[in-house]
Amino acid sequence: MKLRMTVLLSVVGMAGLAACLAPMPKTPTGAEDFAAYCAVCHGAGGRGDGEMAAMLDRRPADLTRLARRKDGEFPATRVMAKIWGYTGGQNGTAVMPNFGPLLAGETVPYDGGDGIETPTPLRLVQLADYVKSLGG
Repeated sequence: MKLRMTVLLSVVGMAGLAACLAPMPKTPTGAEDFAAYCAVCHGAGGRGDGEMAAMLDRRPADLTRLARRKDGEFPATRVMAKIWGYTGGQNGTAVMPNFGPLLAGETVPYDGGDGIETPTPLRLVQLADYVKSLGG
């Protein structure tokens, strides 16, 4: 009986250890999220020429030009706000889809330039960083 209990506890202990050592699900990269959520409208290179672009009333933004429009400064906070769903005075007329999965999960401190680090979804920050990289 004592041997059975020892074996049982050993098996349970090893199973618990294995669960701790199991790889965590991989968080998609900004490039992967862009391909999954953005490329269909904005195009693989972010130029606003995706497969769905021609079907929209308004052409998707050319994301490669965002920094040029702002005197060379990439508007990361504005980009994240647009993805998050803030319409910026458009009264709900924007056609951006719901990016719920990007807004859930791990958060990281992000300073949008005001010196205040705000908990921000990691995937949202990664996506904004990727969009920034499209502008060269």
